[in-house]
Amino acid sequence: MAAGEFRLRVCYAKSGRARFLSHLEVMRALERSSRRAALPYAVTKGFNPHMKAAFGPALPVGTAGEREYFDIWLTQPVPVADALERLRRSTPAELGIDQVRYVHEREPSLTAAATMARYEVAVGGEGVTAEGIAEALVTVIGEGRLEVERKGKTKVFDLARSLPEEVRTRSTGPLVIVEVTTRMGQEGSLRPDALLEEALSRTSVDGAVVSVTRTDILIEEEGVVRRPL
Repeated sequence: MAAGEFRLRVCYAKSGRARFLSHLEVMRALERSSRRAALPYAVTKGFNPHMKAAFGPALPVGTAGEREYFDIWLTQPVPVADALERLRRSTPAELGIDQVRYVHEREPSLTAAATMARYEVAVGGEGVTAEGIAEALVTVIGEGRLEVERKGKTKVFDLARSLPEEVRTRSTGPLVIVEVTTRMGQEGSLRPDALLEEALSRTSVDGAVVSVTRTDILIEEEGVVRRPL
């Protein structure tokens, strides 16, 4: 971080119709919001200077997020409460700003630091039950590996590594909610809907994934798990 710059970390939600935006579209929308908020943002050096900002791990199109993050560098400090109010006023409700805080210059980038993500996957369909989904998940996870094919490529996930926490299921009205935690990294991360689709294929019911929400992004440090903000 250059001298005289201040790194502001912003927590926001991606909901409603905004969940169908691509990662690039979300980045552009939030950068425009930061400009409308009249924050004194820093710009990059070089031939094509632009707002100095960095975003957390991308969400697949169609997936909502309850606690997503981006960093923006300011040329002068703005009180946290003031920055939060400005951003809230200038940002669409479906990309709602929840929290802001300054972070230290030595804090790793969001993409490098974030190693785990928690999701809630809603599953529906005739005959779908929490008990039936749980049993199918036990079978799939017990096999130890999962092959996922996307865009003509097959990737094999080690489920013991990819799923650091126990998968939980619960019923909510006509839907079954499945709580899944996955690891993230350069080698890729298991999409929770792929895990649930495989589990559903092991049942005799006509079920389907209705929605996916990333509820948290987490950082692991020396055995301690924490939020970026």
